[in-house]
Amino acid sequence: MVVLLVGVAKGGFAGGVGSLSVPILALVIDPRIAAAIMLPIICVMDLFAVHSYRGEYHRANLRILIPAGLVGVFLGAITFQLMNVAMIKLIIGVIAIHFVINYFYNQRKQTAPVSRPVNTISGSVWGTIAGFTSCVAHAGGPPLSVYLLPQHLDKRVFAGTMVLFFIVINYSKLLPYYSLGLLQFSQLKISLILLPMAPIGVWLGSWLTRRVEQTVFYRISYIFLFMVGIKLLFDACTSWF
Repeated sequence: MVVLLVGVAKGGFAGGVGSLSVPILALVIDPRIAAAIMLPIICVMDLFAVHSYRGEYHRANLRILIPAGLVGVFLGAITFQLMNVAMIKLIIGVIAIHFVINYFYNQRKQTAPVSRPVNTISGSVWGTIAGFTSCVAHAGGPPLSVYLLPQHLDKRVFAGTMVLFFIVINYSKLLPYYSLGLLQFSQLKISLILLPMAPIGVWLGSWLTRRVEQTVFYRISYIFLFMVGIKLLFDACTSWF
């Protein structure tokens, strides 16, 4: 079920919900083991997702986001053993919840959404955060959504931009995970067992993205981002009590 959920997110539908994979698996196993199991599956999903969205992405955003994301992965890799995952989840959860509440509050005050332009500084900051949180907890979706959603891109372009960003980020995480001893044969065996669900989830996410109307697509994305924020906040609090 977790793999199918992530596949739907990789297919471009409610991308932030993919951040739930590690928290859900962490209910039964160590979060770092959960991250190691999911990484090979996510990398395979990325290949199917890129095929589904070939030619549909925002080039100007990616020119800013990908270099920043790689910096974030590097920072995550060198601090991985020192990081308090609960604190990261708390910060990302609070950001996601505040962002969604602010969006719906503003919707009550204006009839038409105001689109934000591509911004180098903002893109660099959120891209770095997305790369960092993706490296330590596979939770890069919410920070990237915080940057991209206000631009009101075409739903397919939005999804394709997310997909291309994360295929670069996720494959760049393979070496750090291997060097940290996280990609053990025991984890890879579990990944292989779960792998058949990957293309099904990606296909379902792409199918839903094509058929859901643009306004509804964005509302669903914001709602799922809020749900992810609540889940991350809950996980962070329960780990301390």
